[in-house]
Formats: sequence, structure tokens, C-alpha cells
Amino acid sequence: MPGVSNHDDSEPSSATVTFPLRGGVAVLTGAASGIGQALALHLAREGCHLALADRDAAGLADTAARARVAGVTVTEHVLDVSDAAALAALPAAVLAEHGRVTLLVNNAGVALMGDFEQATLDDFEWLFSINFWGPVRLTRAFLPMLRAQGTAQIVNISSIFGIIAPAGQTAYSAAKFAVRGFSEALRHELETTGIGVSVVHPGGIKTAIASSARVSAGIDPADAARAATRFATTFITTAEQAAARIVTGIEKREKRILIGRDARLLDVFQRLMPTGYWGLIRKRAGQRPRSSPERAVAQEQVHG
Repeated sequence: MPGVSNHDDSEPSSATVTFPLRGGVAVLTGAASGIGQALALHLAREGCHLALADRDAAGLADTAARARVAGVTVTEHVLDVSDAAALAALPAAVLAEHGRVTLLVNNAGVALMGDFEQATLDDFEWLFSINFWGPVRLTRAFLPMLRAQGTAQIVNISSIFGIIAPAGQTAYSAAKFAVRGFSEALRHELETTGIGVSVVHPGGIKTAIASSARVSAGIDPADAARAATRFATTFITTAEQAAARIVTGIEKREKRILIGRDARLLDVFQRLMPTGYWGLIRKRAGQRPRSSPERAVAQEQVHG
């Protein structure tokens, strides 16, 4: 498509691997399903040992068992990313099992259906506790271990909704923009160290995050379920493809990683029309401006 790069990253990328994964130790949240599970399996095939975290014990055990087939050491840490005490205790548990950490991937995330007037402050706080405070707390907890390695990498999963902000996604976009800002500022603070920071912006990924999203009280659950199913059919990038792209970005220490043709196109729209992209997106989709109830059910395209 004219104006869209063949590369998912917004910057020129060398084919040279500058951050080898083999023999390293990665801490990965949200590892029980979706991008997290696919990423765990890809890292394992690259020879990277894993400390996997998720609140879903059964899904986590499945991911861990499949990753161990690659011959790497895998530990399972059942926790909720919104639990500050559990996150603070994780580094000691990982250090006891692995001895070091070279890579931190903040992948765990949740979604919320509903526009600003429908979502409650509790909804906002719940989403931020996972999507924003989770990465911040884990980065703070593991940064001393990463510094001790000399060369290390932090990877924070944002979203294309951390580059554009659709109607109906006030909470989700606010958190993902915050992850992007945190990641970029942290990268600048760490630029004289050996620690790199990558921020990942997936487009529509075929995972269960849309169907498992919390539904705001102002939306009919049946309407929300139908909308989630409808939007999920438009997602074209698989979790495995997303994971492969992320691993390539980690190895090249890319600063920004865009995943999917849709993400690259929307990034172009935002660059060309920083304040007018939403009208262009609506026009291409054949939509008219919506009332709040219509908008809330129509705009929950979320990413996992």
C-alpha cells in the first residue's frame, strides 16, 4: 500500500542481531495465552530461559510445559499484575530460580468496553492497575537486576491505541499512551547504560482479549458480545506472527515495533493528520459520527 513501509518498525532496521537471546533469562507477564504464550514459545525456541507470570494457573502451566520442550529452564509464577505486593516479591523468586534476568517483557493487559460516560472510575482504576501500573512496578522491581547484567532489554506492550485514540477507548487509550510515554522517557534516562527499551504497538491481533474484556455497566452485555465477535473477525495478524515480530525487534533492539499492516497504516494516518486522523478513519470505514451508546459498542477493537 502506498505510503506504508514494508517493515513494522517506524525506523530503518538492520538485519544484525545486537541482543542475542540464547542463554538469557526473560521475565514475561501475561504468558498464559495470546501474544504472551506465543512469545514464550518463540523465546524458548531461541534458547532463552523463562520466568513466566500470569493469574491463569492452568494456562500458565500449559505454556510452561510447551516451552520446556525446547530444553530451556522455565519457572511458573502465578500472580495478578494488579497486586503490588506480588510484583515486589517476584524479583527475589526469579533470582532464586534463575540467578539473573536479561530481558523483561511487560505484556499482561486487559480491555474495557464503554465510552467515558459509561465507564466508572473503578473501571479506569482497574484497567490502569494492570495496563500501566503493572509495567511501571515491574520495571522498578527488576531494574537493579537488569543493571547488574550490563546489557539488558525492557519491552513494554502498548497498542496502536497508544498512537491513535478511537472513540469508545478512553481508558484503554489513556493507559496505552501512558505506557508509550513511560517507555520513551525511560529509554532516554537509560541511554548511557546498556539497557534498551522497546515499546510495541500491535494492531488487531487474533487473541481473546476482546471477548474477555470487562463490559461497562452502561452497555448491554449481549450487544457487547456481538460487537466483540464482529470485530474479532477483522483481526488479521496471528499471535504467532506478532510474537515473531517482537522477537526480531528485541534482537535488533528496536525502539518502536509496529505489528500488522493495520498498525502501520494507522500510524501513517496519525503522522499525516495528527488532529484529523479520526475523521479519515471514520470515512474509510463508511461511518458517521455516533451517539455515545452506538459508539461504545462499535469501537472496542482491542489488542492482546
